[in-house]
Amino acid sequence: MHDIQNQDDLFLLVDAFYKKLLSDDSISYIFTDVVKIHLEEHLPILVTFWSQAILGTGGYSKNLTQIHLDIDTREHLTPELFMIWLSHFYASVDENFQGAKSEQIKTQALSIATVMQIKISQNKR
Repeated sequence: MHDIQNQDDLFLLVDAFYKKLLSDDSISYIFTDVVKIHLEEHLPILVTFWSQAILGTGGYSKNLTQIHLDIDTREHLTPELFMIWLSHFYASVDENFQGAKSEQIKTQALSIATVMQIKISQNKR
């Protein structure tokens, strides 16, 4: 098994990850009913995000925090949902990749989940 090396690897990762999310009834409704994502449009955005975060390529310009705060106003993003998200993300990484970048992306995902939960909590006050 190789490490994450390029955007093709990241596409494979986010595609596998979203297959897990969308097949899990405990979280899929966020993506199908609340946000109503169009996967064919969403996956390239995620690849750009993770490519910037892990490979340093740049190109992601959306406000990740605001996106999640907006979603939270429609459906509360609970700590349990973040744990499910992380679990599926970690599994998708571990099933497909191994190495320093793979560990880095899992650490980054944990950081993002933690910051989002803090921001959501602060926004409720």
